[in-house]
Amino acid sequence: MRTRGMRTAAFRSLVLVVLVLAWEAATQMAGNTFFPPPSRIVARMHEMWFSGPLQTMFLTDAALENILPSMGRMAAAFAGGALAGVVLGLLVGLSARAYDYLDGVLQFLRAIPPPALVTVFLVVFGFGLRMQLAFMTFSIVWPVLLNTADGARSVEPLHLQTSQAFRLSRAERLYRVILPSALPKMFAGLRLALSLSLIVMVFSELLPGTVNGIGFQLTSAYQMFDLPLMWGGIVLLGVLGYVLNELFLVVERRVLAWHHAAQQLAGE
Repeated sequence: MRTRGMRTAAFRSLVLVVLVLAWEAATQMAGNTFFPPPSRIVARMHEMWFSGPLQTMFLTDAALENILPSMGRMAAAFAGGALAGVVLGLLVGLSARAYDYLDGVLQFLRAIPPPALVTVFLVVFGFGLRMQLAFMTFSIVWPVLLNTADGARSVEPLHLQTSQAFRLSRAERLYRVILPSALPKMFAGLRLALSLSLIVMVFSELLPGTVNGIGFQLTSAYQMFDLPLMWGGIVLLGVLGYVLNELFLVVERRVLAWHHAAQQLAGE
């Protein structure tokens, strides 16, 4: 298994290197100002964000003033949206009557594109950090809520009957039976919410009233016609999305190790 994993990682790295080299060759031959080669983009990213002193882990003032606030807002909104989604999802999923009554409303609210509600959030919260956090949290909560509710409803009846036969309390049934059964779908919702949080974080920083952040710097770079920096911001967002997804998968594999082992045994 370890050898197979190393081969897969090596193949992925090789594909990435080939794609970057092809990108470099294509942009060098095209000579288009709007599409700078990766070498210029990386050099601009290093100059702008990663050429600082060792004391700040090579982060420049621009990185500290823009990247870290963006990640902080994203982490706060993801934590708030995930917590609200899990709690509300369990409350809705554990009550068949509540699920039947609220399912249509939840599906309706989930289907509304978050950018369409920006005006509402601006009116209620005004410009600034409060509006950004409220907008991001509202956008993130739906995949977690709906997946958690679905997971809570999909608990095997036999498991619930067994817990009742052993006279487990409601708290014990929730902790020992319902949550473990709902965790796979809950993590699926959290993974969707994580990728969505990066998207809405950038969108919220493109709105008026924003004074820092990756999205704000993207807008500034475009306005100043600093195209390598603009592309650098796009590359940075891609790298952040990939790294966060990989870290999330590591956590998911550890938390759901028992679930994956059970699936393998069932497959055999």
